[in-house]
Amino acid sequence: MKQSISILGSTGSIGVSTLDVVARHPDRFSVFALTAAVQVDALLSQCQRFSPRYAVMSSPLHAQQLREKTRALGLAVEVLEGPAALDQVASDSEVTTVMASIVGAAGLSSCLAAALAGKRLLLANKEALVVGADVFLSAVRTGGATMLPIDSEHSAIFQSLPEDAHCWDDRVEKIILTSSGGPFRERPVAHLSSVTSQEACAHPNWQMGRKISVDSATMMNKALEVIEAHYLFGLPPERIEVVIHPQSVIHSMVQYRDTSVVAQLGTPDMRVPIAYGLGWPARIASGAQALDFKTLSAMTFEAIDSFGHPERFPGLWLSWQVLRASPGSTAVLNAANEVGVEAFLNGRIRFDQIHHLNVETLAAYMPPAPHSLEDVLFIDQQARRTALGVCQRWSV
Repeated sequence: MKQSISILGSTGSIGVSTLDVVARHPDRFSVFALTAAVQVDALLSQCQRFSPRYAVMSSPLHAQQLREKTRALGLAVEVLEGPAALDQVASDSEVTTVMASIVGAAGLSSCLAAALAGKRLLLANKEALVVGADVFLSAVRTGGATMLPIDSEHSAIFQSLPEDAHCWDDRVEKIILTSSGGPFRERPVAHLSSVTSQEACAHPNWQMGRKISVDSATMMNKALEVIEAHYLFGLPPERIEVVIHPQSVIHSMVQYRDTSVVAQLGTPDMRVPIAYGLGWPARIASGAQALDFKTLSAMTFEAIDSFGHPERFPGLWLSWQVLRASPGSTAVLNAANEVGVEAFLNGRIRFDQIHHLNVETLAAYMPPAPHSLEDVLFIDQQARRTALGVCQRWSV
């Protein structure tokens, strides 16, 4: 049966890659809804090509702009607006599959809506698990949703685990997330305070949005992935490791009880895990270039604490810290980091101050245990207020 897909965050890098894969398989997929925050013209172009039933913008102003342009072109698409509309297109009865690629905590509500509606949920928004944690997992269980990870590392882990989920704990010793080390892997630590936003967004291997690129440069992206891996696969923090792999060929690994290691390899192209999620359990063409082992010169690895990495990437260690802290602490870390990255990109704080802002926010705000979406959103809002207060005391 053809999958009817809602792509949440369709103008971002994951959304664009998803549409590229979808376009290669018109017999398998149809587009039900596309959503964007502010990129009116980009979403208009996608509506022209993929003819969704709905297009959603985040604000009334941008929705009205898109509405006028679609009418002028005679497009049969209904333009909606706001968070409630995102929930609507994520849970509509005609939707079979939801690509959740809205960056940050803003995508949590629509992820929960898709989960409770029992959708095939392709999770590219790691914050849904980092922020929502047990509340989100409860929604997945309650709705009977099929949740498939789209992050390249978590997709690699999923592909390398036993097919029978009930055997994971008995057979698996640990999971190993790989990291390229980002653009500053070899940069002198003393020079990190002068990093510009342009430098931080220039990842050596991957083409990504600005926020996730900065997270990769600070290694906070990997910290969030450690948290996500804990909730996705149910392993305790001490059985999750990170290793530096600059070539980004091995996307992650699983070490079994007998010391065998199973890994997933591929080119650094997000269309690969996207195609895996869309086609699962089948394998479909992604459009990505295949690895050429004849020209692959080397695959190297570095321990995360070698060559000064603890000082270079201090934010990584916060993941294990918050996983052992009180419930809700992962949401505090995510909120503080979102505030810090935005402040850095806007020139209000230095690159190296993002980590200090995260640490100060975690120390200043002890969250109550969350039991609902409202609780989670309250923690997120309070953490942001705390982080903004810290940020306002600093100047670049």
